[in-house]
Amino acid sequence: MKKEVTVIGAAIMDIHAGPVPGDLFSKGSVPADRMCISFGGDALNEAVVLSELGVKTEIISVIGKDETGQSVLKNLRENNVSTEKITIEDGLTTGMNIVLNDDEGERYFITNPYSSLRKLSLEHILPHIDDAADIVCFASMFVSPMLDIEKMGELFRKIKEKPERILIVDMTTAKKGETIKDIAPLFEFIDYIIPNEHEAALLTGGKTPEESLEIFAKNGAKNVIIKCGKRGCIYYSDGQKGEVSTRKVKVVDTTGAGDSFVAGFTYGLMNNMSIDDACKKGNEVAAKIIGKTGTQA
Repeated sequence: MKKEVTVIGAAIMDIHAGPVPGDLFSKGSVPADRMCISFGGDALNEAVVLSELGVKTEIISVIGKDETGQSVLKNLRENNVSTEKITIEDGLTTGMNIVLNDDEGERYFITNPYSSLRKLSLEHILPHIDDAADIVCFASMFVSPMLDIEKMGELFRKIKEKPERILIVDMTTAKKGETIKDIAPLFEFIDYIIPNEHEAALLTGGKTPEESLEIFAKNGAKNVIIKCGKRGCIYYSDGQKGEVSTRKVKVVDTTGAGDSFVAGFTYGLMNNMSIDDACKKGNEVAAKIIGKTGTQA
């Protein structure tokens, strides 16, 4: 059955603990009220939330042929996400993050740079693009060093060979000092790009989210949504700017909040919502995530 959304990116296991104090490493041990094993990776988070919203979703990713990888597959299948386009690679360790939360719910990651999290490449993705869905979410800009700007350009060009496809791009922080000028050639292919305020500032040098938004627009981005945490989000679309606030909730764990926003926003686009209403849907979905530990706890 044809899927409605194809999500491309990381699928891993997360081990959560918190809240932990800032002086953690100066003590022999510290208590943590909440500990759990969950599943994550930007693409897995987006795919699972979309599926929970009733969207027929598939994921393109790579995992290792190990116990952790089997657990990731089981979790995706239990959440009705198609795993047919996941590559299982012998000799590769499936990614695992340790996620520590402070008293404010902000998260800090300990990652294995040699795991599947950093190994997704064009060879895992390109064979599956011809029959990808009409909406493609690339969840992982700057996550895998195997997908540099040149490789992303090749991938995005392939995705947009069907011009009716909508390409939505989420990201993490730039790893090699990339700037807005470096990624500007990709805007030809990207329909919506959705950084958070910190990621946007690193790329643009903007001192405020509004300044970053302006710089994205001046460099050719068609539609930009900047996630601003407790404030909500701001956007630029078709020459118009807007801000969408979010409701106040008790923050337990912000892990996956940005991914959940993208899933909610994508759901809004699929249902012909205006960009303002799609942002509201993104905020609504993200707010449900941050009130608990883990993205699926």
